[in-house]
Amino acid sequence: MFAALVIIAVVGYLLGALPFGYLVARAKGVNIFEVGSKNPGATNVRRVLGPGPGNLVFALDAAKGALAASWAFGASCTKTLQLTQPVLSTLNGTYTGADWVSFGMAGLVGAMLGHSFSCFTGFRGGKGVATAAGGCLVLMPLGALVAAAVWVVIFYASRYVSLASIISAFALPITVFFQGQLKPLFVFASIASLFVIVRHRVNITRLLNGTENRFVKKNAATS
Repeated sequence: MFAALVIIAVVGYLLGALPFGYLVARAKGVNIFEVGSKNPGATNVRRVLGPGPGNLVFALDAAKGALAASWAFGASCTKTLQLTQPVLSTLNGTYTGADWVSFGMAGLVGAMLGHSFSCFTGFRGGKGVATAAGGCLVLMPLGALVAAAVWVVIFYASRYVSLASIISAFALPITVFFQGQLKPLFVFASIASLFVIVRHRVNITRLLNGTENRFVKKNAATS
């Protein structure tokens, strides 16, 4: 079990480490680490290059998280087949449905770390919001959708991407808790949310100081 978790986490890290923000910007002749906030996340790509590249990066980063967490679908297979014994096997082991969920969480943890500290870009990376969102959509769909709705409301009310991300991070474990889901999922949601919030610590300081930049459309910003 432990060996399987480690292998899955490493695979998740390598998947998460794929620097899509850097690659998409580079294809446009831009080094994303040298412009804007110097962050390779979707928000900075969108600010610098516009909605097309920004939305593409968000989708790719979310897909990394979803794919890394997709091990959790093994739990659905176990339930669908109505198996009372742990007869599904992978990575030289035999696991229950709950184990598959644990594998999904391990994969997503690896992906979030890989995205934020990519070995392909000198251990620099984004804040992990899109990657976490994609993975949480697989692991806890309702919690992820509520968090996404909170993000949209806060963003359009304030135009602060960072504030929307922070508050939606708080919303995730709260929703999972009131859903009454498995305790490990609530603990995971809390840790993942804390990770995202900590990654926004500089933004939090700027928000408190009133110096955080509001998001504006690229055309408006350059006109």
